[in-house]
Amino acid sequence: MTAGSPVVGSPESPDADDPETPPIEVRDLVVSFGDVPVVSGVDLRVERGSLVGLVGPNGAGKTTVLRAIKGTLSPDAGAVRLDGDDADSLSAREAGRRVASVPQETSLAFDFRVRQVVEMGRTPHLGRFDGHGPDDERAVREAMDAAGVARFADRAITEVSGGERQRVLLARALAQATPSLLLDEPTASLDVNHAVRTLELVRDLVDDGRAALAAIHDLDVAARYCDEIVVLADGGVRAAGPPAEVLTADALRDAFDAEAFVGESPATGTPTVTAFDATDGGEANNGAEPDDETDPRRVHVVGRGRPAGRAVARVAAAGHAVSVGVVPEGDAVAGVAADADATAVTAPPFAAVPDERRAEAVALAREADVTVAVGEVGRVEPRTATGGETEANAAVLAASDRVARIGGDGDRFGDDELLDAVRETDGPDTSDR
Repeated sequence: MTAGSPVVGSPESPDADDPETPPIEVRDLVVSFGDVPVVSGVDLRVERGSLVGLVGPNGAGKTTVLRAIKGTLSPDAGAVRLDGDDADSLSAREAGRRVASVPQETSLAFDFRVRQVVEMGRTPHLGRFDGHGPDDERAVREAMDAAGVARFADRAITEVSGGERQRVLLARALAQATPSLLLDEPTASLDVNHAVRTLELVRDLVDDGRAALAAIHDLDVAARYCDEIVVLADGGVRAAGPPAEVLTADALRDAFDAEAFVGESPATGTPTVTAFDATDGGEANNGAEPDDETDPRRVHVVGRGRPAGRAVARVAAAGHAVSVGVVPEGDAVAGVAADADATAVTAPPFAAVPDERRAEAVALAREADVTVAVGEVGRVEPRTATGGETEANAAVLAASDRVARIGGDGDRFGDDELLDAVRETDGPDTSDR
């Protein structure tokens, strides 16, 4: 038997033409190692033409879920279905025709040539005594070309780098020509160039009708390439859906126990996550959680550019209500404020600030518990006032009950400095506005 599908062709699958049958479906999965539960009650499905990302903290159960689907470990309860059939009813050969995997662990015990490792992907398509035929050779060749390993096809697998070895295992999975792919941290050992090439390749395969489930540690990467994201934590599903709906500050705090600011990448238009240490500034509070009287707080930020944008992002990630202004329309801080659902008072650049805009910013500052002035903003002599946002912000600061200045040295400041300033409740600060 020499039949086999080339990597760029249509994989063979019993229900490949049935759009109602998902290639991968997991129902109420429970897996324990001894007496220790690892995953419990996990439900997910991967449709054709869809890339689903598994994200979560270390030990959340991502690899365990992938191994249960692949069949390399047996679940305690629940069901895994491949193309509508129970995975435990399939022979290893039949399962190998339906799903291929790229494991996170890339060590191989034997001194095989790279080409031989890739050829192993054709095993499910061969009979016991069959050799590779033209279709198999073509599948191997195309897989090596796609994964970028053809140039060292004759080298021993033990002589290539970790990143190269990971690409070899990807080529092996591609040569297997299955309708579904499982990938466990597929870019963990790769440089930036090969990481992007790998994910673009997977994306192309998915767009061509494959189904893919990938454990991904980089949330920005998951948001960029995945159609859906499943967030695992403590062995269970905490959230699932499109990246923009799942990657929220609340969901990330719940799953990762971390403060995070979620914005939009200007390059890709997809969510981008900036995580902060939840203990930043804790020394001022002796490491304790802020009490209900001081958290959350209303914070008004005065400043422009990236430093003020970072202040808005950090304060919002800490759970405080934040506003900003007056800032020029199109300024970076206005974009960050939009991502944070914060009120931003803007005005045309290089022009006088309209009275209603000035009044709005002054009102926000008066309502705030603290106004954070970033850098040298507001430090202007009357004779040099321009009538623009510089003078308006001086009025905003003058109207504030409490002003905390940060980043006086080249607009640089630390998270501790910022959060300590927000926490302070000692009353009005009238110093050096």
